[in-house]
Amino acid sequence: MILLLRHIHRFYVIVVILFFFILFYPFYWFASRKSSRYPFLNLLRTANSWFSSLFSGIYFRFHYESPLKKDQAYVFAANHSSNLDIMLFCQLAKGAYSFLGKAELLKNPVLKLFFQTIDIPLDRASKMSAFRAFKRAGEQLHAGRSLIIFPEGGISGTHYPPTLEPFKNGPFRMAIETGTPIVAVSISDAWKLMWDDGAKYGTRPGICDIYVHSPIVTENMVADDAEMLKERIFELIKHKIVQK
Repeated sequence: MILLLRHIHRFYVIVVILFFFILFYPFYWFASRKSSRYPFLNLLRTANSWFSSLFSGIYFRFHYESPLKKDQAYVFAANHSSNLDIMLFCQLAKGAYSFLGKAELLKNPVLKLFFQTIDIPLDRASKMSAFRAFKRAGEQLHAGRSLIIFPEGGISGTHYPPTLEPFKNGPFRMAIETGTPIVAVSISDAWKLMWDDGAKYGTRPGICDIYVHSPIVTENMVADDAEMLKERIFELIKHKIVQK
């Protein structure tokens, strides 16, 4: 019975998300036509996320180790176990921001508009695609736009409850090369409300706790420090997830 209720809620969540996406779509289309309108595009999807959260009964509670500067670009690195992670980052990130995500999202009916414009698709199977994606990401960081990355490279469909998978190196090298502060984000229990896309166990309403660690300054780091930085971020995220 509980599983049935969770699948009913998942269907309701999909309806809510699609409803607000369709409602916002004319404004999304307008804002996506010119890069100068991208800040407005971010405001729209932040508003969309709040409305979807409100009507689906899924809420996000952010715990900050220290305040983040609104006018500062960051590389946000977080664990990834739920499609809710995208929604919550639309509420967490301030100002100009972009997601770096797998190229398959270009086929997603809701997300493809963003990955064709403001966000950055990455095909890890193609070295050329990876080079272009990280080059564009570096350019955006230099331009003052924050970047949201899930360094596990995707959601693992083999472990439930999910485990923290090894991190890819790219985000940490990029943070060092651009001198951008990196922020570790521990998403402790989004998987309890929706694991992956919710297809297997459904979804349920509730509150997801997110711990936002203090930014780590990378200005004085060199390329050889990337591995150390990766391990440090991994342990920060893992510690808060286990603690929860």
